[in-house]
Amino acid sequence: MPTVTDQPALSRPIGILYEHPEWFTPLFAELDRRGIPYERLRADRLRYDPAVTELDYSLVVNRMSPSSWLRESGAAIFSTLNFLSYLDDIGVPVVNGTESYLHEISKARQLRLLEQLEVAHPKARVINHAGEAAAAAEGLTYPVLVKPNVGGSGAGIISFDTAEDLQVGADNGKLEFGPDHTALVQEHLPAEGDAIIRVEFLNGEYLYAIRLSLMPNSFNLCPADYCDLPGIADGVSGRGLPIEAYTPPQSVIDQAGRLLDATGAHLGGVEYLIDARTGEPNFYDINALSNFVADATNLIGFDPFVNLVDYIVDEAMSNEKRSA
Repeated sequence: MPTVTDQPALSRPIGILYEHPEWFTPLFAELDRRGIPYERLRADRLRYDPAVTELDYSLVVNRMSPSSWLRESGAAIFSTLNFLSYLDDIGVPVVNGTESYLHEISKARQLRLLEQLEVAHPKARVINHAGEAAAAAEGLTYPVLVKPNVGGSGAGIISFDTAEDLQVGADNGKLEFGPDHTALVQEHLPAEGDAIIRVEFLNGEYLYAIRLSLMPNSFNLCPADYCDLPGIADGVSGRGLPIEAYTPPQSVIDQAGRLLDATGAHLGGVEYLIDARTGEPNFYDINALSNFVADATNLIGFDPFVNLVDYIVDEAMSNEKRSA
């Protein structure tokens, strides 16, 4: 592990673009420990001048969360997209830039990617009006989920057992469409072992995977601290159910990595479940912002924030050498 004394010096700070007030405390602590110059860029408090063509950052790391709409910061989702586009225009290197962020804030875009790469996934349709939900579900196998296009720790996801239930929900205004008023109507596959698997990657390489037990009638699968209740103790999540280290088959790791890479993300997580009816893996979510699991040292054997800062510093140093 790099120490404060052997850490290479940067002449320009790293910008950390973020919104959640607590998720990135370990990242900031590791940067501070090494004496790395950085600036905190609050995505919900942005201010910039589009006329300025140079910014004094060796690198900007995008850690903006699409779930900000659950914390009264939904406007930051779309202003962040404008800011990332601006950074592209003036040539500031970004980790998880515009293209990956476009996938992060759109399950519809992820759905199209799954189709293009011919990766097994739950069948789904896209709607922007509750009156289209029942028609969109035609040909799908019930139960079906209706989920907001812009994700957020499972918020707004509702499962319907029958077409009649779905129609009643639509008629009674029970469907949540999120900040862009778009939703997916998706088959609710039965998960083998009542669990899903999240596979994490950093710089295109497999980092670790975890297996998360499902809580009945809940879709909050966030494994980090501050996702719901206090974090993990003795392998139990804040959601009250176990999280365990897990190693997927190499073929599944390869598929997950191919999906994340296709979004342009440098780091993130891909979620899948084993369809209990077929025994086959089905991928359903690609997270360019994937929260590292809490108590990682005990759960998976290392602190992924150390690996993340190693990568960030290497990228920043490489950028400074190229621009010298």
